[in-house]
Amino acid sequence: MIKATPFDFPYDGQLVPQNTALLVIDLQEDFLSPSGYFARKGYDPAPLRAILPTVNRLIAAARSAGLTIIHTRQGYRGDMADMTPYEKWRRKRAGLEATDVLLRSGPGFQIVADIEVAPHDIIVDKTCNSAFTYTDLELVLRARGITHLMFSGCTTDVCVHTTLREACDRNFQCLTIADACASGDQYAHEAALHMVTMEDGVFGALAESGAVLAALARLGGKTS
Repeated sequence: MIKATPFDFPYDGQLVPQNTALLVIDLQEDFLSPSGYFARKGYDPAPLRAILPTVNRLIAAARSAGLTIIHTRQGYRGDMADMTPYEKWRRKRAGLEATDVLLRSGPGFQIVADIEVAPHDIIVDKTCNSAFTYTDLELVLRARGITHLMFSGCTTDVCVHTTLREACDRNFQCLTIADACASGDQYAHEAALHMVTMEDGVFGALAESGAVLAALARLGGKTS
C-alpha cells in the first residue's frame, strides 16, 4: 500500500500493476514554455517546470513496475472546427486570435522534451479540461482493465482536478501525487490538494512522490 491521506492507497491494500495507470496531465510546451499560453496569461511556468524531475522518476518507476503510462495533451484542432463561438471569443479576448497557441497544429501542443515518453505509452488528446470529455480515455481504461489511477501534471486546480473528479464519479480509485502536480497559483494548488482529502477522501487519497516510489519499488520498480 501507499502511505497517503486520509487513507492509504488503495483502500483494500491491493496495488496491482496491471490494473493501475499513471496519468501525466498536460505537460506541454504551451503550459511550460516561457512563450506559451500560460506565460502569455501572466503566470510563471517555473513551478510547473519544477515538478518535471519528480514526474520523470515516477514514470520510470511506474514503467518498471508494469503500470500503464498515459499522457494527455490539451488543444483544439488546427482548423478550430471544434471550437465554439464562446471559446473563440475567449481566445480573442486573451489576445490569442492570430496565434497557434493551444492548437494541435502548433509546436506548443507537444509534450515538453524533458518528459520521457516511450513508444508504448498512451497519449490522449483533449479539448476540454477533463481528459474524459469527448475522448476515448474511459474506453482505453476499461479495455485494459484499469481500475486505479495516479495523477500527476498540470495544473493542479484545473485539468488535473477536473479529470480527477470525473474519474471518481466513474468509480476509479484515485491517488493524487501532491509534489508531482503544479499550478501557476500557489493558493489554488494548495486548495486543490486540500479538497482531495475533504469528507474522508471525497476525491480519493493524497500522497507524496516518495511514498509512491517506495511502493513501486516493492513491486519491482526502480526509484532512480
